[in-house]
Amino acid sequence: MSVYDKYKAVIGLECHIQLLTKTKMYSSDIAEYGAMPNTNVSVITLGHPGTLPKVNKRAIEFAVKLGIATHSTIREENQFARKNYFYADLPKGYQITQDKTPICTGGYVDIKLKDGTEKRIHLTRIHMEEDAGKSMHDIDPFESLIDLNRAGTPLLEIVTEPDFTGGDDAYVYLTEIRKLVRYLDICDGNMEEGSLRCDANISVMLKDATEYGKKVEVKNMNSFRNVQRAIDFEIKRQIDLLEAGEKIAGETRSFDAVNGSTFALRSKENANDYRYFPEPDLQPVMVTQDYIEKVKAIMPELPSDLFNKFTKEYGLSEYDAYNLTDLKGLALYFNELTTHTKNYKAAANWMMGSIKSYLNENALTIEQFPVAPKSIAGLIALIDEGKVSNAAATQKLFPELMLNPNDAPLGIAERLDILQSNDTGALQETVNQVLAKYPDKVADYKGGKTNLLGLFVGEVMKAGRGKTDPKMANQLVKEALEK
Repeated sequence: MSVYDKYKAVIGLECHIQLLTKTKMYSSDIAEYGAMPNTNVSVITLGHPGTLPKVNKRAIEFAVKLGIATHSTIREENQFARKNYFYADLPKGYQITQDKTPICTGGYVDIKLKDGTEKRIHLTRIHMEEDAGKSMHDIDPFESLIDLNRAGTPLLEIVTEPDFTGGDDAYVYLTEIRKLVRYLDICDGNMEEGSLRCDANISVMLKDATEYGKKVEVKNMNSFRNVQRAIDFEIKRQIDLLEAGEKIAGETRSFDAVNGSTFALRSKENANDYRYFPEPDLQPVMVTQDYIEKVKAIMPELPSDLFNKFTKEYGLSEYDAYNLTDLKGLALYFNELTTHTKNYKAAANWMMGSIKSYLNENALTIEQFPVAPKSIAGLIALIDEGKVSNAAATQKLFPELMLNPNDAPLGIAERLDILQSNDTGALQETVNQVLAKYPDKVADYKGGKTNLLGLFVGEVMKAGRGKTDPKMANQLVKEALEK
């Protein structure tokens, strides 16, 4: 038994998601990534005296959407608070947030771990706030550079209960959160650009202990993989310290992705007192049950709903359903495709086979795919009706459809002359000619070498120049050989 097996980790996550609103949380300044530095600012963003904030209505809608999707309780009376601290990229000297009245409380997100087990991650709260600006310390060797474009951008902070036990389940949870916010169209989930950020609160304790260990916060992890690595490193670091008879310092740490280790930033004991108090310039926002019902009415189907539909109603495997719901666009395309065909397995195979390959080879997203779902359904119908072989559809019809996306699959098949013949008499004659060509092989087959069947069927298919139904060819060859 390893020394690490004596301990268990207790981990909670705090995720900040940057909302896809056109303007900022409390002003009409444009909220846009990638603009020239310090251009999306105004006297309100800069906190000039006499300016007054105003709440972004769309941010409220997005918060309610997330609350509904995570089964949270949505607060009716929402008050705002000032969180006071000084930093160079916080021009007002305080952040407008929610303290004692978060818009969402409770709720949960279900995740599926690598071993197939399901786990429920409980949420503590989701609250609205504004982002700070961005400080850059690695561009100029002598000065720190400040870009205030991000200051005031709407954020939702999702705080979980300490339900995580390691880096693996944290990774899966973050993947699920990103998928969820993308389906809701409230955040692009791009961790590299900072629109989805995560901090981890980590402690360890003996498995039979009744009190939690000292909590350490880890910040500045710019990918899901780095969150996973930072958590796993920190668990080991804390256990090593305890085993050496040392104490865990309550502190904030950062993660060095190069060597995979965490390092101290500041002590929690010396943390700022934020002196929260009610924001005097903003009245409470009332979220009525009638408003919540209106938001529910415009909610999209969520990944968990589509997953259940694809597996339980359509009979797809969990593997297929997971891949189809991984990206919203892919799921919606498949969902529309199934309104035109009931061959769900074939539809899934085309989505994950030829269509995905085409997208990857051409560096396209499904939204840029040139062919409508109805045309793909028409292609599937041609195969199901025995008019075109699967091989001909894949190798000839599909590439031609990509070049002529507005053409009907049947018209393309006629133009390419790949429609299968249903003339049993002509096919029987071809079978007879092939068998007559290989009398020795026929004798070998009848002598027990049944693996030669593929040779005969292949010759029949070749003679048919792709217009022969392989099932019919297989049947007629077998019948002829068994006479």
